[in-house]
Amino acid sequence: MLTARLAAAVTLLLALIQAPGHAVSAGPLTEAFARASAAYDVPTDLLVAIAYTETRFDGHDGRPSASGGYGVMHLVSPGPLEKAAELTGQPADKLRTDTAANIYGGAAYLGSLAGSINRDDPTAWYSAVAQYGGAEAEEVKRLYTDSVYDVLANGLSATVGSETITVLANPIEPQRGDLEDARSFAQVVSADYPAAHWVAASPRNYTSAGRAPIDRIVMHVTQGSYAGSISWFQNPRSRVSAHYVIRSKDGDITQMVRHKDVAWHAGNSGYNRRSIGIEHEGYINNSGWFTDAMYRASAALTKALCEKYRIPKDRRHIIGHKEVPGADHTDPGPHWNWNRFMQLVNGGPPPGNPSAWSLVVDRPTGSANWGSSTFSGQKLGKDYRFASPARVADAAWFKAAVPNAGTYRIDVWYPSNAGYNSATPYLVSTASGVQTVTVNQRAGGGSWQSLGSFKLKAGSQNLVAVSRWTNGTGYVIADAVRITKT
Repeated sequence: MLTARLAAAVTLLLALIQAPGHAVSAGPLTEAFARASAAYDVPTDLLVAIAYTETRFDGHDGRPSASGGYGVMHLVSPGPLEKAAELTGQPADKLRTDTAANIYGGAAYLGSLAGSINRDDPTAWYSAVAQYGGAEAEEVKRLYTDSVYDVLANGLSATVGSETITVLANPIEPQRGDLEDARSFAQVVSADYPAAHWVAASPRNYTSAGRAPIDRIVMHVTQGSYAGSISWFQNPRSRVSAHYVIRSKDGDITQMVRHKDVAWHAGNSGYNRRSIGIEHEGYINNSGWFTDAMYRASAALTKALCEKYRIPKDRRHIIGHKEVPGADHTDPGPHWNWNRFMQLVNGGPPPGNPSAWSLVVDRPTGSANWGSSTFSGQKLGKDYRFASPARVADAAWFKAAVPNAGTYRIDVWYPSNAGYNSATPYLVSTASGVQTVTVNQRAGGGSWQSLGSFKLKAGSQNLVAVSRWTNGTGYVIADAVRITKT
């Protein structure tokens, strides 16, 4: 049976590779995912989504993450790695260092968690994926698992070496089971920094009070995923924590230790007592984790901390972990762009192009279904527009006159609120058609958040819109956009 299933999977793989216009190329990762899927009866796209969420397909040469996970499937030791070795009959050392074996191990371990579900239905795997993530707190389990299912819903095309890994968009509604009523991750807002969520670290991982005057901010890289790092700081075995963790894809921020308390992040007790630690999702040897959204969210947080505690906005007071006396860490590493980050902290011109053309559009045009509000202090300008989600083509458009055809970065500004929409669609009218970027408006409010860079046509046009067509709940917000020539 397994032999037949494996043959079918490889035949399908080859058919997809040969299909005209299909964005997948033959390669070792593609084949490993297909074979592991067939061998352990796990959906291929689900395996790919887990690997992307955990590691962006980077095995890190067999080195563990900060929370002890190995390989592209982030098999944690002790526990899942050893179980995967037992299930596959492969030595644990091979699962640590051999990417194909690691994918087989991830498939075997995930399959062992599935129970009696309908394995052909990807929506039925939600509970197994939640267990795979290893979090204990329900809200973190849901954060992790929803991140995996977001990849399935939105699709993926990622280049690894000469190989393209593709997941076709499939906007399914997962069967969350007991986690359906889990507290929303955005429900509790930080008292110290309202743009962040609050999820407490284990009290065994930080010191209550005992502060010296705060005069340093220390920048870190998690060496792991966002949800995994939050879970690790909640684990009393870790004996580490940070005040904040920032997500790569959208700059989402979680606070885990209050400012008045001492997080154990710097490896130097004196610096711990005098500093605030900020962790950034990713790995120091992979620049792809350091997105524009992450830089901007981190810079907005750092700027707010500097102004609150009267910390000079310079490199003597805003430092990397490797600059802490006695540190044995090298983060944030060679790919962290200090010049760009410090320009953002100090409110400087667009990085790399001080004379770039830039335009802010503060007032969108929408139907009567779009109300106006001055409620939030995070708004830009006098007010902002809001509307309830609905499956109708009823967007609020920002109109702009683009001086010349070319590539432009587009940033958006909105007030955030735990009751706003976590999946707000922004539409960008590019030279090649409309592109959609989904933004979590429950976080990152009161600062510019990047949609990315786009090729635009010249002339006056409806350029950016906020759509009401979303599966998310809560108001969608249209406040302001900024267009900058790159």
